[in-house]
Amino acid sequence: MMKPEPAAAPLLAAEGVSVILGGKRILDSVELAIRPGEIVTLIGPNGSGKTTLVRALLGLVRPQGGRIVRNAKRIGYVPQLFARDESLPLTARRFVAVMGGGSDAAASAALARTGASESAGRQISSLSGGEMARVALARALLRRPEVLVLDEPLAGVDLAGEASLYELIATIRNETGAAVLLVSHDLHIVMAAADRVVCLNHHVCCEGDAAAVVRDPAFIGLFGPRLAGQLALYTHRHDHAHTPSGAVVSGQEGETHG
Repeated sequence: MMKPEPAAAPLLAAEGVSVILGGKRILDSVELAIRPGEIVTLIGPNGSGKTTLVRALLGLVRPQGGRIVRNAKRIGYVPQLFARDESLPLTARRFVAVMGGGSDAAASAALARTGASESAGRQISSLSGGEMARVALARALLRRPEVLVLDEPLAGVDLAGEASLYELIATIRNETGAAVLLVSHDLHIVMAAADRVVCLNHHVCCEGDAAAVVRDPAFIGLFGPRLAGQLALYTHRHDHAHTPSGAVVSGQEGETHG
């Protein structure tokens, strides 16, 4: 398994970043660093500034304070939603090739890597949420990114589909060494996937591994003691395993999530 490099220079970082939009302070002196080989998950309530932070890191929003550091030459980005024009005939293969800047052959290889080969010849307007998520990930991979930035890419995907895709993202990290910044609404799966969890509510409330974050008073204050307790249990070793579909298999040695 690929291990993060804690002493390495960050590939992508926010240093004291503040953003004001429409007269409202969305981000306040945010510090965040993404280093080679690590999966960092960004969590926070709705309206906490997660997408604004992602857009600032990508250069799509200009901070009013602090600075953004980009040492990565290639960044792959999967936004929350892709606008799909049903009147525009576009297969998944062509979407990946055109939007990813590669050949049809390279697009086919990227789709195969994300388990989306069956979608290659289909119109993107006809794809389900889970199928589109895999196609969008293939498009990002075509750039051979040093950093993958995924802004809630699995909204609308069922739980089993989310688990399968997060496992795929971790496999891609292990195979390529790409760092991953993942924004997600599903805290249970995020805790399982992350090397480091960052909790944002306009500023960084807390960060660390999952077991530490769920015990932090700031996390409990944002999400409530009930959810924090469930996640704390989830991070412990258990006596079952999961199949790729998410089903529980009893009587096998489990794994420590988080």
